[in-house]
Amino acid sequence: MKQLDSWLTSLRGLRVLVLGDVMIDRYVRGHVQRISPEAPVPVVELRSSASRLGGAANVALNVKELGADPVLVAVVGQDQEAAELERLVDEAGLSDHSFLIREPGRKTTIKTRIIAGNQHLLRVDSEDTHPVSPESVASLMVRLEEEIRQTPVDVIILQDYDKGVLSPAMIRSVIGLAGRYQIPVTVDPKFRHFLQYAGCTLFKPNLKELSEGLARVIHPVEEELQQAVRELHSLMAHQYTLVTLSEKGIYWYDHGRDQGGIIPPEARDIIDVCGAGDTVIAVASMTLAGGMALHDLAAVANLAGGLVCERVGVVPIDATALFHEVERLSI
Repeated sequence: MKQLDSWLTSLRGLRVLVLGDVMIDRYVRGHVQRISPEAPVPVVELRSSASRLGGAANVALNVKELGADPVLVAVVGQDQEAAELERLVDEAGLSDHSFLIREPGRKTTIKTRIIAGNQHLLRVDSEDTHPVSPESVASLMVRLEEEIRQTPVDVIILQDYDKGVLSPAMIRSVIGLAGRYQIPVTVDPKFRHFLQYAGCTLFKPNLKELSEGLARVIHPVEEELQQAVRELHSLMAHQYTLVTLSEKGIYWYDHGRDQGGIIPPEARDIIDVCGAGDTVIAVASMTLAGGMALHDLAAVANLAGGLVCERVGVVPIDATALFHEVERLSI
């Protein structure tokens, strides 16, 4: 790999378009001392409540933390929660929220987690998951092409949480637009539109998503993974595959070179896996745009995903910690 300073320089100043399902991750924290007399459930004495950016917005935070310029693109509701999300975007210092399209009749996604001590007791979701309207797709695509013409984009990340923003029409339009401007497209998929991303550059499912997408059980061993990603490539004609394997690490495959392998994880004190996929796709996308070889890219993304699992809640990567890990391990 390049010297560390050279690698860091290659990431700074990249312009990264992050398109997908944005959400608010709300954390309600308290203390449990008794069981409710009304039902056999704990009574949480409220101590604090805080909101963070989640989903594609957390990917954008990871991109910013690594020194690049993220442009967050999504469809939200015409509701109070959308205004809160825009406020969080402003407070995070992300680029302006002019690409957050408000759609009438749609809910802005909120995931509320109730936590006592370090124990996650309950999650309450408020969301709509139907596809965004054709009008929202058309409006976004016109604005995106104008933006790309004015200021070049180095990579486009499609972050899918099955909340409806990445409809088949949106996916086809964005990949087509990227092809016209020769912009690499990376994808963090979910099940509903798993095979809709034909022609993307890098495809990053986790093992469960890969198994569901190909409709069979796939075990985290080299032979089965290689067979699965080759089948995936025959259906999607993409260039690279990364498969996150949880405690087994990450699997990478370069379809042009017909080679790949498993990179095991570093030993970690795992506290919370929430948001790890956001970090992996952000790091993989930026290092791809920065010219890193796929094996090295996968190794760095694997490190990054492990690091965020050492922290509670959905949080972006600590760039300094990642850079020190890369230097320590001489990746």
